[in-house]
Amino acid sequence: MTATTAMDATTRSAPGEAAPAAGMVTGAVRNWLRLEGAAGFGAGLVLFGITGGNWLFVIPLLLVPDVSALGYVAGPRIGAFTYNLAHTWLPGVLVLGLAVWTGLPAVQLAAAILIAHVGMDRAVGYGLKLPTSFQDTHLGRMGRAKS
Repeated sequence: MTATTAMDATTRSAPGEAAPAAGMVTGAVRNWLRLEGAAGFGAGLVLFGITGGNWLFVIPLLLVPDVSALGYVAGPRIGAFTYNLAHTWLPGVLVLGLAVWTGLPAVQLAAAILIAHVGMDRAVGYGLKLPTSFQDTHLGRMGRAKS
């Protein structure tokens, strides 16, 4: 089974709808990635809970990784780079490994938030940013379709 990307999906666009840009996934692959995100969100929240995180702070803490979007002040290419640094699974997994190694609950809470944030974003369709525009992600274009 191969991934459906924008390159081979151009012939399958709905009438009057623009084809997805290169680097965007569509169809079943997009759905699987969003489902994977939902699982990551759930896992991050479970980790947050079993570590003893204060649920009063979970929503504000979930927004902290979005500070990485400040890179967009310098333009879409730099913005996509800084945003994607914080929005892949790698930072959360690395911090989780550090938490296991050090045994520090605060580090484990940080890992839980990073993992939950990436999962939350993927579940709702906010993927890794493409250097073309803030709205262009590997899960498709964000925002309302133009009619």
